[in-house]
Amino acid sequence: MKPERVRAGGLAGLLTGLLNHLRGRPARRMLGLLGAAALAIGAIGALTDIDLALADAMYDRAGAVFPWRHAWLAEVASHVYLKVVLSIAGGAFMLAAAWDGWRPIARWKRPLRMQVRCVALSALLVPLVIAMLKQASSSHCPWDLAMYGGAEQYVRLLESALPGVSRGHCLPAGHASTALWLPSLAVFFLPGQPRRAAAVAALLFAVGFGVGWLQQLRGAHFLTHTLWSMWWAAAIIGTLLLPAQAVAPASVAESAPGSADSVS
Repeated sequence: MKPERVRAGGLAGLLTGLLNHLRGRPARRMLGLLGAAALAIGAIGALTDIDLALADAMYDRAGAVFPWRHAWLAEVASHVYLKVVLSIAGGAFMLAAAWDGWRPIARWKRPLRMQVRCVALSALLVPLVIAMLKQASSSHCPWDLAMYGGAEQYVRLLESALPGVSRGHCLPAGHASTALWLPSLAVFFLPGQPRRAAAVAALLFAVGFGVGWLQQLRGAHFLTHTLWSMWWAAAIIGTLLLPAQAVAPASVAESAPGSADSVS
């Protein structure tokens, strides 16, 4: 494969494919599912007390503490060690994609190149977008609320904090985002094995939810904080998968014997 063709099919190709495929049927289906999920999560947070009921179940009122707040599994193993491991893994994909963009790796076919870049962008964008959204959030973490031993008021999504009350910066869940780029690994099973890709993505979303659940046990987040992180991860990864899926089958044909790219 010629280097100039490799560069042409890089990030610019991914973005061009993205713009083209946002108008296709898969994109419309994805937008429909995301819209329905957003309404469901929004209803849970705004119209029900599920967040509070779960936090109440995790809080020991007799001891005025979340028993799991300083549990080694949640505070150290998950919040420190797992975060480091996943950050290194995400950084490795970003480094590989950046290196290939600078000096294309000759043995990488175009499908693999696009898949690696899709994962690298997911590892970058999922935590970054969620961190930025947290900065604009009024919601406080459970352990900061007066009802759980803190001093702050409970603010639902779309509600404004009272004047003079600081913003909580706790929605969406930040720690879960360190694992919620993992479902993008399903791209390595596309487009040839869509069912396996879906199963892998579902499993890895479950891992991300589990990471968020451990922080809920600590009193660091409500359920909807984790669900919104999962929603944003699904939106980002799903958007990136659209052009990555479309590039793969065309690229296999390009690299077949007798094609223009097979002659150096």
